Amino acid sequence: MRKKLLCGLLCLGLAFTCGCGAKETAKTQSSEQASVQSSEQSSEQTTEESKMSEPNNAIEEAIKQETADVTLETSDSEETNGIADQIPSAYILAVENGGTIEKITYQSKDYYLDENVTVDKNAYVYLPAGYDASKQYNVLYLLHGIGGSEDEWGMNGDDSRVKHIMDNLIAKGEIEPFIVVTPNGRSAADHGMNSDYNSFYKFGSELRNDLIPYIESNYSTYATVEEGYDMSSTRDHRAVAGLSMGGMQTINIGIGECLDLFSYFGTFSAAPTSNAAVITAKTINDSPLDVKYMYNVCGTEDEIAFQAAKNAIEKLPEKCEKLDPEKNFVWQTLPGKHDFKIWYLGFYNFAKLAFK
Repeated sequence: MRKKLLCGLLCLGLAFTCGCGAKETAKTQSSEQASVQSSEQSSEQTTEESKMSEPNNAIEEAIKQETADVTLETSDSEETNGIADQIPSAYILAVENGGTIEKITYQSKDYYLDENVTVDKNAYVYLPAGYDASKQYNVLYLLHGIGGSEDEWGMNGDDSRVKHIMDNLIAKGEIEPFIVVTPNGRSAADHGMNSDYNSFYKFGSELRNDLIPYIESNYSTYATVEEGYDMSSTRDHRAVAGLSMGGMQTINIGIGECLDLFSYFGTFSAAPTSNAAVITAKTINDSPLDVKYMYNVCGTEDEIAFQAAKNAIEKLPEKCEKLDPEKNFVWQTLPGKHDFKIWYLGFYNFAKLAFK
């Protein structure tokens, strides 16, 4: 039980102060003193249990908001510098003869508990209309939140909003066709929605060792896959983005561990355990590699993520010489909560910004 609670702390960045341990009691202590101490211990235990329940309640609230049904708001108002505050209504409609979605199974490992254990993982792959194995395609890895799985983005059928947005952007000639992959971001044998949250933090190994090599071996990308191939040579053709916990993974793993694999980054309501701006800035500044684009969005009424995301992202251009709001960085805030109204908008905007 305690382990699960501590895992919850890691996921939402909430802290609690444990009650003091019971004081040692001398054998000669009177029964009255023992009674008083017993009462104090009971009070401390109650206080500790109350504090320890706070992170779990916050996690439950995050999952509740993340999985709630929302009505997607659309608008045909003009965009500012290519950034929309709402998705244009025409872009969520089905496109005749649009792209296709495939479900894949690839082998990974239990990077959280035991790397000797082989794990079968599922993911969905969006292929743009007219996908041609003789051509080369960029790839976006789109990550889910704490309450989801490879299905959370809904990119698993013809009624997928991600698919509709992609189909429309491609059909209207606004973006070059690219592949989208939605994996399960828990890197463990037990990667169900109620599994240990710490496995989210091990996803970098799965990306590098298993998922990216599988995609580049089975689909037409810019990589020439062979044993020991240099994955960094094609980083400009990969992007990573995610909502909530997936936003944390984009910052902590995409930039923090895998800057050699990706050049484009998108965070949508990044979770509270996202690295502080000073850490992310130092990672980028210390690397010889650049960032082609980093797009970030969060709702100002998001009680789960807004303040933490603001602390992780807003000041990045001041601390990082390679990020410039005039060229390759956006921190977008607008009225909204911790839900898909923000996240689908984030995907729409990022899909137009990536790979340019």
